[in-house]
Amino acid sequence: MQPFRILSAIAAPLPMANVDTDMIIPKQFLRTIRRTGLGAALFYDMRTDAQGHPVSGFVLDREPYRDAKILIAGDNFGCGSSREHAPWALLDFGLRCIIAPGFADIFYNNCFKNGILPVVLPPDAVDALMLAAQDSPETPVTVDLEKQTVARGNSLSFHFSIDPFRKQCLMNGLDDIGLTLEKAGAIADYEKKAGSERSWL
Repeated sequence: MQPFRILSAIAAPLPMANVDTDMIIPKQFLRTIRRTGLGAALFYDMRTDAQGHPVSGFVLDREPYRDAKILIAGDNFGCGSSREHAPWALLDFGLRCIIAPGFADIFYNNCFKNGILPVVLPPDAVDALMLAAQDSPETPVTVDLEKQTVARGNSLSFHFSIDPFRKQCLMNGLDDIGLTLEKAGAIADYEKKAGSERSWL
């Protein structure tokens, strides 16, 4: 998993509350267990018509937001079914950070396991960042995980809270498998000892 430390990038505004996981990645794209290629299906129903043809106007299909690595969204982002494909699609599109007033619990947890930083900020802070991203989209937003700050130029700066364990895992690029592999030596020692003490196993 790619570590997350400091990200300075264009932020795309998505002023919608209750964006559920079926909106993020519709059910017809859940047949794969591959994490790549899902970016093209991100927000598919908002980016295409009933025949699957692209429609104009969706924020992530407009310049300069198509290069955004940060998404600013409304409250309760990631609600709905608990599909891990949702963070996979966001990450494959290139988004590394989602800023919102709140997240659905399962989606929030899945973000950390896939290298995405979900930042919870008060509604007025999110509104200020959203408006700024709409008014002057070329100005980057800087998210500093170590300092736990979100800043935009010299005018906007906010502090966010995060669980220390999740913070360290994300900064060091450690998902569940990475955490287990850190204990590889101790696991090997245990297996060796267990094998000698219980040879019938």
